[in-house]
Amino acid sequence: MLLEGFGTILWLLNLAMLILALVALGFAAFAREDAYRAADKQSKMFWLILLGVTVAVNLFVPMLFLQIAGLVATIVFLVDVRPALQQVSGGGRRGGSSSDGPYGPYNGGR
Repeated sequence: MLLEGFGTILWLLNLAMLILALVALGFAAFAREDAYRAADKQSKMFWLILLGVTVAVNLFVPMLFLQIAGLVATIVFLVDVRPALQQVSGGGRRGGSSSDGPYGPYNGGR
């Protein structure tokens, strides 16, 4: 019974890594090529290949070491590359400063 629960947990973990890699691959595919150069990151083709291999490994090669390496690449893309691409492309926040709240600028109670 314990092994069945462990197998289910591994299956769910594999599914979560696959979904995360697919989301990152989608973000990488829809970003502009010049944004990668402007953000001083690796090329779009590099990230498409790396994330595509990650998706393939998660689908076809049940080797946990390779899946974890792909997970690291996916996390690097989502945490470092994608925000840089959004900043260069003008995505994300539409103007304003970092102290702006949902109803305008925050002035510290003044």
